[in-house]
Amino acid sequence: MFPIRARADERPARSRRRSGRRSPLATVALVTIGLLLTGGAYTLFTASSGANAAIDLSSPQAIAQGKKLFQANCATCHGLALQGTVAGPSLIGVGAASVDFQVGTGRMPMARDAPQAEARQPVFTDTQTKQLAAYVASVAAGPGLPPSKYLTLTGDATRGAELFRINCAMCHNVAGAGGALTEGKYAPNLQDTTPAHIYEAMLTGPQNMPVFNDDNITPQDKQDIITALKTQAQNEDVGGFTLGDLGPVAEGLFLWIFGLGAIIAFTVWLTARAN
Repeated sequence: MFPIRARADERPARSRRRSGRRSPLATVALVTIGLLLTGGAYTLFTASSGANAAIDLSSPQAIAQGKKLFQANCATCHGLALQGTVAGPSLIGVGAASVDFQVGTGRMPMARDAPQAEARQPVFTDTQTKQLAAYVASVAAGPGLPPSKYLTLTGDATRGAELFRINCAMCHNVAGAGGALTEGKYAPNLQDTTPAHIYEAMLTGPQNMPVFNDDNITPQDKQDIITALKTQAQNEDVGGFTLGDLGPVAEGLFLWIFGLGAIIAFTVWLTARAN
C-alpha cells in the first residue's frame, strides 16, 4: 500500500515539473528581443557618428586631431610637411575636397601598388576623414568641401544628363557604369557613388580625370549632373537584359558570342546531316 501511495504522490510532482519547463518559443522570443536591442543600439550609434561628422574644419581641435592621424598614417608616403616623397605626391594645396574624396572612398591609404587606387571600404570614419581634411586644408588653401545645398537631388536631370554626355560619358559610359582606360586604368562606376564624392571628383580631378572647376562646370551644373546620375540609377529597366548597361559594346559582344555560336552550331548540324 505504501509504495503505491508514493508513486501516486510522485505523479503530480512530475506533472508540476513538466508544466514548469520553459516553452521553446521563449528562446526564440529572447533571441528576437536581443537582436532588436542590438540593432537599435547600433542605429543610435551610427546616427550619432553621422551627426558628429559635421565638424568645423577650421576648429583647432579638428586640425590637431587630423595632424595626429596624418602623422601616424599618411606621413610615410606624403611627408611630415605634406611635401611628398618618392612614394606619394605632395598634398600642399589639394584642399579638403581631395582628402575627403580619396580617404572617404577608401582609395587612401592605398591598399596595394597598382595603376590607380581602387575604391574600397574606408579605413577611417567620416569624422576622422573630416579631421584629416581639416589638417591638410590648414596647411595650404585648396578646394573646400561641397556646399550641402548642391548635393540634393533637386537639380535639372535632363540638363544634367546632357552635360554628363558631353563631358563625362566618353570615360564613364552614358549610364555612368564606368569603362576601361589605357595602361590598366579605368573610369569607375558612378551608380553607387555618393553625391558628395561625385561633386568632389569633378572639383579635384582624381586619377586620370580632368578638373572641372566652378568656371567650366558651375556648382549648379554639378548638381544637375548628380541629379541625372542618381535619377537614372533609381529608374528600373523597362524590360529585357541590361547586359551591364555597357552600351553597344555589350550588345555587340552578345551577338558575337551567341549569334556566331548559333551559326557555327547550325553549320555543324548541316554537315553531320549530309554525312
